[in-house]
Amino acid sequence: MGIVQHSKFHQFKSAIASLEEVNERTLKSQTFLIEKDEKRGIEIYYAPFDYINKHAKVVIVGITPGFYQMKQAYEAVRAASREKSDEEILQDVKKRASLSGPLRKNLTTMLDELHLHKYFKIQSTNELFGEANGLVHTVSVLSYPVFYKGKNYNGTTPDILRTDLLKYYIITQFAQEIMNIEKPLIIPLGINVSRVLFSLAEDGYLDKEHIVSGFPHPSGGNGHRHKQFAQNKEAMKRQLYEHFIK
Repeated sequence: MGIVQHSKFHQFKSAIASLEEVNERTLKSQTFLIEKDEKRGIEIYYAPFDYINKHAKVVIVGITPGFYQMKQAYEAVRAASREKSDEEILQDVKKRASLSGPLRKNLTTMLDELHLHKYFKIQSTNELFGEANGLVHTVSVLSYPVFYKGKNYNGTTPDILRTDLLKYYIITQFAQEIMNIEKPLIIPLGINVSRVLFSLAEDGYLDKEHIVSGFPHPSGGNGHRHKQFAQNKEAMKRQLYEHFIK
């Protein structure tokens, strides 16, 4: 466990603590802007998702933190006790903000249907975001919040694998981060994340045998998720069995 190498928390910690309000105006501001591609309409902002659980047994991977998760992360830092270390604060951020909101409920419902919790001898995968947090690492292929024309980026427009700026962050941050975790089960949330992971596997950053294939994005806005999950459910259950038992 620890803080990722590319962490910028020390750079932004005091600015986060001094915020009078936590809203879109204050967070999506020059203070927290990391990079901008005006031609493509891309903006990348800092958010304190800098904690890594190197001992995780399962890694759950999204595209990028959305604004809701970004806001939750900032509020978690502001609510943290001054007596806590940076590592402890960043761990609290991951627990509170990663895959938070309705997304988390949809996700854990599907993971329970795959019986993931049974391999860890817990009642529900919801515990991965509580007492069993030491078993999981949540991360995005784009570690910091990315917005396209002011809205949450979805990996499609512009294409995540054909955009040099985004590929740079995938390789220099996400790929380096996940290589620090020994042989975890990797669950990509949705088609675009799967595309990135299997591309990284082709380039030798990951072992494709550890990547679950066919898991849908759990967003309520993904109207096809139930159908996609039903179609791939038995194959995914076999993948989990082969990973944890064989």
